[in-house]
Amino acid sequence: MSNTDLEIVVEDPTAPDDASPSVVSRRTIEIVVSLLLLALAAVLAYDNWQTGIEWDSTGPQPGYFPFYLSVILGGASLYGLIAALFAKGAKTETFVTRAQLRRVMLVFVPTALFCLATQLLGIYVASFVLISGFMRLVGKIAWWKSLVTAVVFTAIMFVTFDVAFDVIMPKGPLERALGR
Repeated sequence: MSNTDLEIVVEDPTAPDDASPSVVSRRTIEIVVSLLLLALAAVLAYDNWQTGIEWDSTGPQPGYFPFYLSVILGGASLYGLIAALFAKGAKTETFVTRAQLRRVMLVFVPTALFCLATQLLGIYVASFVLISGFMRLVGKIAWWKSLVTAVVFTAIMFVTFDVAFDVIMPKGPLERALGR
């Protein structure tokens, strides 16, 4: 046996359980995504049709190319929809299990809240909360390490963007109180 035939397997103790129940099938997701893309294509086609999709004396009107791109998107969506509807065995194939969805939501929800918090608290305070929260709650890292890392990263971000490059970043009540 050569060294190239060896396989290194690393077990992930936090990996989702294989016995976790299915939340949604692959077929359902394919149908929903195809329908959403078909609806988007229809909206884009209508909007560009109203803008103008013909050739005039100076060339194509503004909606000409986007209209035909939306027609192509609609055709591809229809193909995907028909393929998903008539696929054999796709009904039972799992798209995501409950454990996998939980792990995705563990990242998605705090990130979505970070976007909202950035509007209310400013980017620096929201970044501090996101970094320290992720490190402590998801990474199970000690509070003091989480807080130190968040402070250092936020300070570096502040000095880089606000001081050195004078980039306009979303500010919150703390920055306004400090006169920045």
